[in-house]
Amino acid sequence: MSAPLRSEGWSVRPSFVPHGPTSPVTLLSDESGLTQLAGEPAVAWQTPWSELANLQLVRFSKGMALFATADGVRYCWRHRKLTDYEAVREVVLAHGGTVERRRRRAGMLVVAIVVLAASLAGGIGALLNHGSSGARELADARAVNLSLKDLPSSWAAFPTGVVSPLSAIFPPADQVVTSSTTPTTAPPTNSVWGRVSSLFQRCIGVSAARDRVYGAAGQMPDYQVSSKIFTSPLGDVTLASTTQYYNTTTMVKRDTAEMSRANFGSCFATSNVALVLAVFGSAIPTSNIGVEWRPLTFVRGWSRGGVAEITQPGATRPLHLVMAVISSGHYEVTLGALVAKWPESKSFLANLVNTLLARMTSSSSTAV
Repeated sequence: MSAPLRSEGWSVRPSFVPHGPTSPVTLLSDESGLTQLAGEPAVAWQTPWSELANLQLVRFSKGMALFATADGVRYCWRHRKLTDYEAVREVVLAHGGTVERRRRRAGMLVVAIVVLAASLAGGIGALLNHGSSGARELADARAVNLSLKDLPSSWAAFPTGVVSPLSAIFPPADQVVTSSTTPTTAPPTNSVWGRVSSLFQRCIGVSAARDRVYGAAGQMPDYQVSSKIFTSPLGDVTLASTTQYYNTTTMVKRDTAEMSRANFGSCFATSNVALVLAVFGSAIPTSNIGVEWRPLTFVRGWSRGGVAEITQPGATRPLHLVMAVISSGHYEVTLGALVAKWPESKSFLANLVNTLLARMTSSSSTAV
């Protein structure tokens, strides 16, 4: 039995009702259940402990996150301080939950970002230093990416400090990768990069030497920058994009030629599922588990996509990882989404592909 708890200063994602308040949140706990007071003036929601599943408290170096599943929806309450940590911990353990302390997996995330430079359409095999005045191109690359303005008004940026599986694929929004990035030596075949790239190359039928996506024939963009990770109110869709600007349109055309192979979309989705699972310490697939997806586009340009099922560690049901690559002119853009329902989300994601493609083709960085 745990003592009654009142803890202020939380936020919650998703909201308990469409367009409902997500902060400030006060959590109240007693033997009957968990009560949330959200917004100003406060609106109360009380949930009996019997209706809460997979209770989990995660402590970070600064702050904490409380997770619970209610009626099939996974909620996350986030606090930026540790003031009430011990009291919350006692409540979680008293009701059969788990407690863990999570440190950044620095080594694995570095590996993931290195792999990302390969998997996000451009390749890392040949680290080419093209040079560029840069300011306009980088600004254009940032402007191409998804933003909250492209999404329904109820969407939000993914909560700070909460780890999304998409963070294994998409670097932080404030990180810029350039063609002058220091090259790394090729990793052994049993490394994350080696296993993911080998899986992709077997799947698509290309040698490591000729592969432009993960292999030695790849090329670095002048600039690569990602959007934030965004989430729907119910948390049933999370998505992000990365834009790469290349020095010449010929570089993009050569990448696009490989990505135009018939099974590129399914193989690309499979390799990114493998990347996410490897970064989070799970077994990766050994063959193609994806299916092709051709987004219906109305803007001139090239796009391909693929979808593969993925089960996150600790999750009660599988999700679908949807990956789309779009190219035009100097740009290659990768869109990634984790969705609870497929193909119901197909038209929504196709509209986003069209949005990105339209923005790419109207950029001030014209083809040369």
